[in-house]
Amino acid sequence: MAANNKLILVLLSLLPHIIFSSVAARKDYNTKAYVDSWCRTTLYPNLCVRSLSRYVRSRAMQNPQDLARFALKASLYRAKCTKAFLLKEVTNLETLRPKYYALVHDCLTQIRDSVDQLGLAIAELNRVNRRGGKRQVDLDWHINNLQTWTSTALTDAETCVSQFPGRRMSKLKATIKGKVKNVEETTSNALAFIEHYAAARYRARRP
Repeated sequence: MAANNKLILVLLSLLPHIIFSSVAARKDYNTKAYVDSWCRTTLYPNLCVRSLSRYVRSRAMQNPQDLARFALKASLYRAKCTKAFLLKEVTNLETLRPKYYALVHDCLTQIRDSVDQLGLAIAELNRVNRRGGKRQVDLDWHINNLQTWTSTALTDAETCVSQFPGRRMSKLKATIKGKVKNVEETTSNALAFIEHYAAARYRARRP
């Protein structure tokens, strides 16, 4: 009898943990389903899901604002990694392979600008959520800045990719093109979510 009572007490003590785990798992599933559904509206849905998967458990994404913020963070992360790679390569190329130096240096300049523009876009999104949009003119100004900076970052990445036409190229060129193409595509997805976010903000202001 005593053993049965002890077993019951142990099971009861574990019940809150079981319930919490079940709720957390359901929340993660709902967030993942939400992200998956919105990623299907982008040009690169599979990349969208992969790039946002690391953020699904860190915080629930349940609205266009969250999607835009985390998509911008994912794009900035890829851009910073690519910038670091190009910076390392351009240092080596200056002496070892000078014929590639100018090409990679130009690409590095574009990606540096993408990093700056994406950082500005994230800061602008934080501002519009924190204090912007009280008046229609303020909302328009903030949204325009957000769209402009993200679009500029996308153009920078596209410009770099365009310098590597065709499929037949050296391993270094192919690697650079792949990394920058990744920045281009994640930024394109981020811009799509910004458009969704802008539409949601404007709808919310309708009388």
